[in-house]
Amino acid sequence: MPAAHFFAKDVTEVGLDAQKVQALFERAERDVREGLIPACQVAIARNGKLGAMQTFGRAVQGGVEKPATNDTVFVMMSATKAITASASWLLMQEGKLRPEDRVTQYIPAYGTNGKENTTIEQLLIHTSGIPYAPHWQKEWADRARRMQRLAQWRADHTPGEKFVYHISANFWPIAEIIEQSSGQTFSDFVRTRIAEPLGLPDLRVGIPAALNNRVADIQFVGEPMSAEEYQKMGIKPPRAGFTAISDDGVLELNEPVTRQAGAPSAGGITTAGDIALFYQALLNGGRSSTGTQIWQPEMLREARRIRTGKMTDPFQGYLVNRALGIVIAGDDGKGNMRSFGRTNSPESFGHPGFGGQAGWADPATGISFSYLTNGFDRNDLREGRRRVALSSLAASCAA
Repeated sequence: MPAAHFFAKDVTEVGLDAQKVQALFERAERDVREGLIPACQVAIARNGKLGAMQTFGRAVQGGVEKPATNDTVFVMMSATKAITASASWLLMQEGKLRPEDRVTQYIPAYGTNGKENTTIEQLLIHTSGIPYAPHWQKEWADRARRMQRLAQWRADHTPGEKFVYHISANFWPIAEIIEQSSGQTFSDFVRTRIAEPLGLPDLRVGIPAALNNRVADIQFVGEPMSAEEYQKMGIKPPRAGFTAISDDGVLELNEPVTRQAGAPSAGGITTAGDIALFYQALLNGGRSSTGTQIWQPEMLREARRIRTGKMTDPFQGYLVNRALGIVIAGDDGKGNMRSFGRTNSPESFGHPGFGGQAGWADPATGISFSYLTNGFDRNDLREGRRRVALSSLAASCAA
């Protein structure tokens, strides 16, 4: 059982309503029971402890199809970005990195093809102009190839000019700078500076080959909705114009070599429980459940400050509300468009992941929540509604 010593004896111990938590788990289980997804894992935490965690369904793990359990770990996809961002905050509070610094101060090779003036902040808030820069996640482990990619990428537009969600490339320079500054691999930095001090045994960006038999293989499920179906419903396709994620680019994360590489945008592999407890530390002044100070409160305040102003999503038109590597729910009634629940407070923050992954914290209630699945739904609308429904239930679980 992951992080068992941080489990509450009962959900009421951390001020959660037992019936509401049960409703949350029943909603998560429903999609497994109805055959829409093969497996999922859900966790909710408050007051520094896991209130509850459950896993449903079956998954291929180590080449064997078997029941998924609370010991099964899942690929986080872009929910990893919150981990990488929080690692950069450690350098910032130590004075080794500033949001306004140019990337070329640390990686001179990055200064090519329109990227010369890119800042750290622009990378973190998805305005750096490289939203679809080509690469494979496994390439992160080959530093020579990594540096080639950083030099070769070409800015699609002037950095800082506009927001376009970056699939993966923008967090690579951040992690490269962390490696240069710390003298550790990025995977080791996450383990020694975040996971171990927080007491999170299964929080990893990059998983050793020996643990590969615990990872739930990703599989695509369902069928995509047609443009005509969306038109009949009077809504835009959620990913209109967003075609840069290929099946191969996702299923690459079923390969042991890719999982071990530990790419900083999608290479996180962990349990929902460890994600929920990670967010508890961000809620509780940057401290672990045992009082170890990881992040300084003033750094966390800066990290959660929205920096994208009036910038909007180019496909859906809502304000993007990007802080330093994380998303803020906001008070405009569009929090569900940013992958939060309809009952989350405006101050809620976190980062979703492709395929339906969710991780967030709500300062208004002290609740943190994570949902992970190995079934990546091709039906974008169903996937989005699932995440919003689960988050809405979780955000309402305070007693």
